[in-house]
Amino acid sequence: QVQLVESGGGLVQPGGSLRLSCAASGSIFSINAMGWYRQAPGKQRELVATITSSGSTTYADSVKGRFTISRDNAKKTIYLQMNSLKPEDTAVYYCNAHVREDYSPSYSFYWGQGTQVTVSS
Repeated sequence: QVQLVESGGGLVQPGGSLRLSCAASGSIFSINAMGWYRQAPGKQRELVATITSSGSTTYADSVKGRFTISRDNAKKTIYLQMNSLKPEDTAVYYCNAHVREDYSPSYSFYWGQGTQVTVSS
């Protein structure tokens, strides 16, 4: 079993900052890419940022220059530093990881439970 636990969400004013964390645990042999997605009310879940095990990153155009994804492989943890937050960033943020479990020959995708980020004055 693999668990992804997010933390760091909350309420912040426009222009403010938040830092999200996502820690993976369980019977993990290795982790390939990890990433953050978000889903606003009434909208589809969308990609925010991803990071590979070697540190290569991708970002949605809407967050480039404001958000930074990083990773600590030893801790099996990723972070999302969110600056200059806007009301349109309000959403539930989900962590995703491409994981190979112990004794498994293949990788599978896992999701965290989500953490709410609300940007409002």
